[in-house]
Amino acid sequence: MDKRLLDILCCPVSKTPVRQLARGELDAINAAIERGEVDTVAGARVGERLGEGLITVDRKVIYRVDDGIPVMLPEEGIGTVQLKDFPATA
Repeated sequence: MDKRLLDILCCPVSKTPVRQLARGELDAINAAIERGEVDTVAGARVGERLGEGLITVDRKVIYRVDDGIPVMLPEEGIGTVQLKDFPATA
C-alpha cells in the first residue's frame, strides 16, 4: 500500500490512525474467519479471508483492503475484542 495514502487514512469513527496488519495479525484473523468466529461491527459474518488489512494503532478495529483499496466503511470494520487468539502486539 502506498505510504502516502497510509499516512492520511484513519478510522472513520474514532479518527485513530491506521497501519498495515502484521503477518501474525493477518494469520490470526484469517484463522478465526475460517472457524466462523468473526463478525463485522454491523453484525455480518465475515466469510472471506483477508489478503491484506489495516488496523487502528490502538488495535481495536481492522479494515479489509480489497485489490489495494482500503474499505474504510464503519459497518465493515472488524472489532478485535471478538478475536480470542489475536496477538498481543504486532
